[in-house]
Amino acid sequence: MTTSMRAAAITGPGRVELVEQEVPRGGGDVVLVRILVAPLCTEFKDRRAGAVSDHLGHEAAGVVVDPGGSDRVRAGDRVVVMPQYACGRCRLCQRGEHIHCPDQRDVLAETGSRHGIGTIAEYVLKPDWLLLPVPDDVPLTHAAMACCGFGPSFTAHDRIGTTALDTVVVSGCGPVGLGAVVQGTARGARVVAVEGHPYRAELARKLGASDVLDPAASDVAARVRELTGGWGADGAVETSGAPAAAAAVAAALRVGGHLSVVAWTDEVRLPNLVPLGIDVHGCWHWNHQLQTDRMWTTIRAAGPAIDAMVTHRLPLADVAAAMDVQDTGECGKVLLFPFGEEAAR
Repeated sequence: MTTSMRAAAITGPGRVELVEQEVPRGGGDVVLVRILVAPLCTEFKDRRAGAVSDHLGHEAAGVVVDPGGSDRVRAGDRVVVMPQYACGRCRLCQRGEHIHCPDQRDVLAETGSRHGIGTIAEYVLKPDWLLLPVPDDVPLTHAAMACCGFGPSFTAHDRIGTTALDTVVVSGCGPVGLGAVVQGTARGARVVAVEGHPYRAELARKLGASDVLDPAASDVAARVRELTGGWGADGAVETSGAPAAAAAVAAALRVGGHLSVVAWTDEVRLPNLVPLGIDVHGCWHWNHQLQTDRMWTTIRAAGPAIDAMVTHRLPLADVAAAMDVQDTGECGKVLLFPFGEEAAR
């Protein structure tokens, strides 16, 4: 096996490029995975902010190369690489809420590796229990949506209890919001998208939104009530991160409605919740221990929509160009292929 790998790094203000790194070593329950699909998430924002980092990315699907001492996986297994390096021991991890674990592991120190914790690379290290086996009938490009493409909005819709009887507002139609549109539609709900970017507004329509509202051109709450006969939406998923957005969609809810907040933001403005009876939920990711079968059912059913939601497929070498596209907002989910797209089929 090769001893070096390519990995994306932010090497200076606004500059991302591939660098040569030593292939990490697995050991114990820490597994070495060859990355075949590397979705992009918010790394372009780090580049824009001037951050410097030699490891980027937290989403991937690939194949186990070295299982180390694990008895959970074998070489050749297709897996989804779940985010973070949770301890696996605390109450949150035991309940399947590993994303909230306060005690992250240092797998580099554990294995004596210098690199291997970023997924925009050819190889990554991950504890075996954070590797999700991929069913034979699910393409890796679809399986990779079990990370941030579908993960946060899966929980958001679960907390709302979205059904075919509901109207759900999705605020913000970046990749996470588009995943919420797809999943709301898959559950049979009427989805009203809120998005001002023309490209993403049109993509939301293509993915099943019955109506798309421009927040700069209309009163979102008033329009939603008009669309629902004065009743208001049953649920809302806030993915934009704009401080006023949560207030706008909360005001669009019916009495007893549900607001799932996915976007990270330092400030959330909300109306008086008590007379409205609104439930508010913070949703970071999904429970991969309790909800796995349902996630795969969702991904299988959404296959054609996933293909439309993934607007850009590029080789790893084009990581800078991929982030340039993200900067424009004219994209859905962007996938990189470290070993070529054919290898991921």
